[in-house]
Amino acid sequence: MIKILLFAGLAEQAGKQALEIDMEQSTTDEIKANLKEQYGLASIDTAMIAVNESYVKENTSVSSGDTVAIIPPVSGG
Repeated sequence: MIKILLFAGLAEQAGKQALEIDMEQSTTDEIKANLKEQYGLASIDTAMIAVNESYVKENTSVSSGDTVAIIPPVSGG
């Protein structure tokens, strides 16, 4: 299982802050595409991704037991 954490507007749009996907291997790009399709998360394309509390680049490999945090851009003033 891969644990997914959603923050701010992404969590509001999905209706949940955390979920798990039953996969042994994936990539951050595949996870983002899956969540975008399943929950209609249009703003996920501009989100930062962290795997096990470290920011990663696009298309990073993810394995069962990892935690993926998807963090949208922060705005305000």
